[in-house]
Amino acid sequence: MIDPFKRLARKGLFLFDPETAHGMSIAALKSGLVPACQITSDPRLRQIVAGLTFENPLGMAAGYDKNAEVPEALLKLGFGFTEIGTVTPKPQSGNPRPRIFRLVEDEAVINRLGFNNEGHDAAFGRLAALRGGGMIGVNIGANKDSEDRIADYVAGIRRFYSVARYFTANISSPNTPGLRDLQGRESLAVLLSSVLAARDEMAAASGRKIPVFLKIAPDLTEEGMDDIAAEVLSHTLDGLIVSNTTLSRDGLKDQRQAKETGGLSGVPLFEKSTAVLARMRKRVGPDLPIIGVGGVSSAETALEKIRAGADLVQLYSCMVYEGPGLAGDIVRGLSKLLDREKAGSIRELRDTRVDYWAARKV
Repeated sequence: MIDPFKRLARKGLFLFDPETAHGMSIAALKSGLVPACQITSDPRLRQIVAGLTFENPLGMAAGYDKNAEVPEALLKLGFGFTEIGTVTPKPQSGNPRPRIFRLVEDEAVINRLGFNNEGHDAAFGRLAALRGGGMIGVNIGANKDSEDRIADYVAGIRRFYSVARYFTANISSPNTPGLRDLQGRESLAVLLSSVLAARDEMAAASGRKIPVFLKIAPDLTEEGMDDIAAEVLSHTLDGLIVSNTTLSRDGLKDQRQAKETGGLSGVPLFEKSTAVLARMRKRVGPDLPIIGVGGVSSAETALEKIRAGADLVQLYSCMVYEGPGLAGDIVRGLSKLLDREKAGSIRELRDTRVDYWAARKV
């Protein structure tokens, strides 16, 4: 239940169109108006994933801080990690406005932004200027008008290698025409080979191997999941992120906004994305790291992602409705849930409901 202060703050922001409100929230974080979250470190929440140590398993998903404007401010809200981007080699304006829509009754968002961002150089300059050494990932994509999209991903690896803690190759946004075609087996094989070869070349030169994750869609067929799992396991990929936004509109209350094109995120995505997460966990086995995304709105839903097979979880859209205190609330809530479960580590609870979620019809 949202408290009165949150309700008032949300009502004020909701007077503005979603994209303007988003810009205002970035400005507030830049200015320091949003207070840092005081969280007592809980060693039971600490995770080592893909060779990296995460103080807690909750991250800010890509899409919020597209241009690396506020990564350190986000970490101060309680997140264990944050992911900037999606960034493309050249700046691009994205799709025409309006392109973000709130479905308030559903606690959901539809966006058709289209990788709007300031390009590699702007984001790199901001990340290179940071001194904190926080857990900041870089989500890389391809320009809409690119003649060689795979080359764009390779360029992202090379450009950000000195400043990224991990990379995410985003091939699952529904808002760049043809991008999801890279999830097809033949295209994916070429992409993974090219991106990982660039990573290995940079690792050899720097003596530092940066993990690479692949972000996939929730709208895959069983055959599509089989193909992705096969290619992921045949390459030296470091992990998966499951999932991006969905094109489905099943079960929505706000039928007027549901007609808008774009990817749906928020609470309605939880079940679909969690089922796909569990199915991918069963396909790739216990060792490959997976980050679960989609509809995380509470400590309970974060833990359910972990029970379904996730090592780490991310959120974004639910913060639109719950406010900047959501990360701290979830992290503190996870500690309480571990108390209840008498668990010595959150890792002990991973996979405990994989079979349940893999069997869900969504």
